[in-house]
Amino acid sequence: MKIGDKMTKEVVTISPKEGVTVAKHILDEKRIRHLPVVSAGKLVGIITDRDIRRNLPSPATSLEIHEIAYLLDKLQVQVVMTREVVSVTPETSIEAAASLLLAHKIGGLPVLDGERLVGIITEGDLLRALLEREQEGGEEIGMCWLADAMGESSPDRVLPGK
Repeated sequence: MKIGDKMTKEVVTISPKEGVTVAKHILDEKRIRHLPVVSAGKLVGIITDRDIRRNLPSPATSLEIHEIAYLLDKLQVQVVMTREVVSVTPETSIEAAASLLLAHKIGGLPVLDGERLVGIITEGDLLRALLEREQEGGEEIGMCWLADAMGESSPDRVLPGK
């Protein structure tokens, strides 16, 4: 299964010159965690909710809330964004995309057709694709016990299909 069918095609983007406050507002308003940064139609980076949190002042700061907002507004997305973006094409398989997410410990991958941004695939998109495959009678997902997921095993527990 290719990600071209499962990706989010209507991608919300931001300019590298925008303020971090604008990026935070977009992420919050759209309820998304990954915001591709585009300049002159080309992907130049990605900013995430984690990038923004990392650049917030410490809760122990003596700055007042309006001072923090002012500073964040002056801070441009291009300063905070990740420039080395891991991306995929619409022809990339679901499994390859999942492997990239795990290997790079990220939650989303911009989808490029040449240099043109055509979508984004996130952990949520991949989970939906996996569940759809299961419901369509594809490969069996099976059940996972919390202890197994945490690396603990119990010899008296047998998972379905084992």
